[in-house]
Amino acid sequence: MSDPNSSPNAGFDFNHPTIVALLYLASFVVGITGIVGVVLAYVWRGEAAGNWEASHYTFHIRTFWIAFIASIISFPLMLVGIGFLLLLAIAAWVIVRSVLALLAAQKRQPIANPESFLW
Repeated sequence: MSDPNSSPNAGFDFNHPTIVALLYLASFVVGITGIVGVVLAYVWRGEAAGNWEASHYTFHIRTFWIAFIASIISFPLMLVGIGFLLLLAIAAWVIVRSVLALLAAQKRQPIANPESFLW
């Protein structure tokens, strides 16, 4: 009898890049899971099973740090009102990047340009 998890069409694949993407998405509810996600991305980056996983780790790490720096910049801008809009834009950006990475990780496909600011 074959293992049902061995087939790529067997269901949801909880590979490491998928776990990091899910942790980033969960951070909108729980808060701290984004930090756990970036730590795991740094730890697992050295154990990448292939180029597709390595591209995901680079993508996730850059997503975290860009969002973190943009969030720090947006807090003082809340005094003039634009910081709230910037935080919404950052949240949307993180969600889109995480969902796109999640979809690619389920197909075990690399991120086309993991060092980009967009997708």
